[in-house]
Amino acid sequence: MELLFLGTSSGTPTKTRNVSALAIRSEGARHWYLVDCGEGTQHRILHTRLSLTGLRAVFITHMHGDHCYGLPGLLASAGMLNRTEPLLIMGPGALQRFIAGVMETTQLRLPYALEFVEVEDLAPLSRLPDLAVQPVALSHRLPSYAYSFTEKSVENRLDVARLEREGVARGPHWGLLQQGGEVTLADGRVLRGADYLLPARRPRKLVVGGDNDTPALLRDAVRDADVLVHEATYTEDMLARVGPGPQHSSAARVARFAAEAGIAGLVLTHFSPRYQGQERGERNGGLSVADIADEARRFYPGRLFLANDLDRFILDREGHLATDPPGP
Repeated sequence: MELLFLGTSSGTPTKTRNVSALAIRSEGARHWYLVDCGEGTQHRILHTRLSLTGLRAVFITHMHGDHCYGLPGLLASAGMLNRTEPLLIMGPGALQRFIAGVMETTQLRLPYALEFVEVEDLAPLSRLPDLAVQPVALSHRLPSYAYSFTEKSVENRLDVARLEREGVARGPHWGLLQQGGEVTLADGRVLRGADYLLPARRPRKLVVGGDNDTPALLRDAVRDADVLVHEATYTEDMLARVGPGPQHSSAARVARFAAEAGIAGLVLTHFSPRYQGQERGERNGGLSVADIADEARRFYPGRLFLANDLDRFILDREGHLATDPPGP
């Protein structure tokens, strides 16, 4: 699975970070999915190999502008690119009214259908070809949600060692056995695929949270998850100064939860524009994302990442998360 961050700032963009958007794609798939669509997301997409005609579904976590203001423009651009395939959009019920209002007031006509699915009833979504989706309610100033994405199926794994011990040469027979079929060898032996398959690996699972001041609300959702993507808008000290009104999380709050839940990979994003520098002591009163990283590492011993725009992450078949070189 591939995660490509298209925006990692909160509230407003900075010179190096756009507002929230994340692309998700299964390996080998031509289609992809988008979680949140802040203003300017389509411009970030131009710096990738992603195509608006390949976009299969959009998931909006909540109705704050830094998470959804880019969606009308993205829909319009997809139409101008002659998209014809329907697009599924899951999010709060207000999202459909928002899009309808923009379309009416700007006379936007799309050459493809929009299929809205309201997230409020928390019903699982199973119609995607490769991923099952489960929304989770969070705690924020507006109703906000997380989405978990779980592989629907995993590949069969052949017991190569057994085949080699039994003298079965590599070739088409191996492919048929991996598909669970039955083959007859030249010496008359009949082999059944079920006898040569190893136990299936665990499906990969990714949880992407919207804005949320209570990470513990994700306790059930992250069970068996390989990766959690969550906002860390502030450090704990800054959160205390800002106060509870914005209803965001600190790096410490998310890191403690991830450690207690035993999550192997944690990606922090949605950083306040206060933290503009990459190194300690840089600009803007000495605040930098390094401060967020330092705070998170005090509580979380697993694989920790702080996302930058256009960072690409690969979640391999064993559930290990690693960075890929940024860019297209």
